[in-house]
Amino acid sequence: MSAEANKKLLRGIFEEMARGNTRPMGDAMADDFRWVFPGNWSWAGTWEPKKTVLEGLLRPLMAQFAEYRSEAHHILAEGDRVIVQARADAVTHRGDRYDQNYCFIYRVAEGRLTEVIEYCDTALVERVLDHPTQN
Repeated sequence: MSAEANKKLLRGIFEEMARGNTRPMGDAMADDFRWVFPGNWSWAGTWEPKKTVLEGLLRPLMAQFAEYRSEAHHILAEGDRVIVQARADAVTHRGDRYDQNYCFIYRVAEGRLTEVIEYCDTALVERVLDHPTQN
């Protein structure tokens, strides 16, 4: 697929997430998808494959939110990489605000997401969210 097609895929996913619908993200993942948190903090590491990402990371994570929306502000693509700068507007069930800023670097192959590297406000994550059980 072209860089423009890859960009369109992520634009569609984030349009849905801006409405509160996170399902298209999981639907677009390849079976061998992996989610990477770089750095030296408690969440740093790699979650893979798709089943582990969905069941071990995303479902427990999203279960912490009473409301969650994420809107893309910039989407840039080159080759198989798509960079998305986004902002979350969210509230946990405990009532904590989770207004997160993200920079995601996605890899797309044959119309499927195969990897994301997530950069975010790690201090906010540590302060507000419960860590899912690491794979």
